[in-house]
Amino acid sequence: MARLRQNGPVAQTIAREMAADAIDRIGFVRGDFGRALVIGDTTGRLSHDLAARGTQVTRADPAPGLADMHLDEERPLPGGPYDLIVSLGLLDTVNDLPGALILMRRALHAGGLMIGSFLGAGSLPVLREAMAAADADRPAPRIHPQVDVRAAGQLMNRLGFESPVVDGWHFEVAFDSLDQLVGDLRAQAAGNVLRNAGPPLGKAALLRARDAFAEHADDSGKIHERFEIVTLSGWSAAPQGGPRSIPPQ
Repeated sequence: MARLRQNGPVAQTIAREMAADAIDRIGFVRGDFGRALVIGDTTGRLSHDLAARGTQVTRADPAPGLADMHLDEERPLPGGPYDLIVSLGLLDTVNDLPGALILMRRALHAGGLMIGSFLGAGSLPVLREAMAAADADRPAPRIHPQVDVRAAGQLMNRLGFESPVVDGWHFEVAFDSLDQLVGDLRAQAAGNVLRNAGPPLGKAALLRARDAFAEHADDSGKIHERFEIVTLSGWSAAPQGGPRSIPPQ
């Protein structure tokens, strides 16, 4: 998966934007992190930045116990506890998001920080419209469910994180065709992760999808697709003095 997710403009852009955003957020925090677990940083930029600050970094893609929550929800993340855990681009695909976040909180030192960024609800609106046109009156689950900012905020408040912050941001990527977008999503293992994802498109349905996607082309022939990112941050309870804070972006 790590090799696949490094290919294509979508993979590179999502990974680069999430890593840069995490670096900015960490830069607002006073003090240093002694040990960090970084999950899904395919660019290496976040890991390199933390190491340059003197942090001992453990990289995982994905972390054992996080992607396979349905197998053992009590299995701790390896090598902890950590002062910082950052997950990039993975939490929207776990079977049990609350369980994954609890695992991360439990793997933190007292007063440690968790940051998680992933594709959120509202992503890929042009693709969704194209798939709806393709399926016509027999819609299939072409894109797995995604979490919006409001639901993520309610979740963080329930899970015992201190000073939780949840916010959303977005960026756009231009494509030449539906096939390019789908190919790039598959190249980064970011396609539909549902076990029952519906039947494949037939020739007629695929033509309808391509036509519907192409209707959104600008004057240069490019189709701009939107990617919504949800970012969560929160602290494990500090023994005294309360946790530090991190502002939304």
